[in-house]
Amino acid sequence: MQHPTRRAVIGTGLALAATPALAADPRVSFKVPDGVCDSHLHVYDARFPYMPNAVLRPPLATVADYKVLQKKLGITRAVVVQPSTYGTDNSCTLDAIAQLGDARGVCVVNASVSDGELKRLHDGGIRGARIQFGLGNPVGADEVLPLARRIAKLGWHIQCNMPPEQLVQMEALLLSLPVPVIIDHLARAVDTGSPQYGTVRRLLDSGRGWVKVSGAYLYNGGTPPDYAGASAAARGYITAAPERCIWGSDWPHPDATKALNPVAMPDDVILLNLTMRWAPDEKLRHRILVENAEKFYGFDPTKRPKSF
Repeated sequence: MQHPTRRAVIGTGLALAATPALAADPRVSFKVPDGVCDSHLHVYDARFPYMPNAVLRPPLATVADYKVLQKKLGITRAVVVQPSTYGTDNSCTLDAIAQLGDARGVCVVNASVSDGELKRLHDGGIRGARIQFGLGNPVGADEVLPLARRIAKLGWHIQCNMPPEQLVQMEALLLSLPVPVIIDHLARAVDTGSPQYGTVRRLLDSGRGWVKVSGAYLYNGGTPPDYAGASAAARGYITAAPERCIWGSDWPHPDATKALNPVAMPDDVILLNLTMRWAPDEKLRHRILVENAEKFYGFDPTKRPKSF
């Protein structure tokens, strides 16, 4: 299969791996604490072919490229999320976890996955299964409950990325699952009055729901540097359940290259600085950037890697 040509630059200001690593970006507006976890990134590597029928086919973005961003922002832990581009073949995600070291991952599997494969994925650092509708749908809605029952014994969670109307329709099911549920990218909420915002609030109120305060630049969330609409939703979630909100970069921003619905490539420094706007209190920001991810993904709080 022919892969896309690697871009000269991935994201804003990210040099290729052949270039010396960047120093910490002076535009970061706060002191980055040790053990910050980026809970949402994707890796696209030429060694692992894209699905022939993949809807989203972004440019390549390797672990070496991501390490440049880590040094630039001071991020020291990562959660690699299986992108729709690879379907249920989690080989690239497992390889990225192994390369990154202090990392975890979220896979895509359906309800027919074998126990042996689940064990292999767990041993490789996987801690959750992603349900994603709208980009090929490798896991059907009718498989969510059977899959949740399968992964419950591993201590995994279900991660959801889907159109708002589908999330709202599945609210009762998500509330009934025997595992924690985390919602991607603010549930695409760009205000506090939308139905999907209400669904997430009820999930948070249940004590089993979590949300990624990520992807502010998506879904008409506003314009930089404040992304006012998305920021309103993020602050609402953080106020309601600060102990169950987790930050992620969404690097390398594959939706920004999607021909069907392009958005401007965001500046990763601005996306990190948003946490200062959402959580100006240092202790609260530390919880969102460090502590919550430790609890959710099983990182050791006594072994926080030093910020670059």
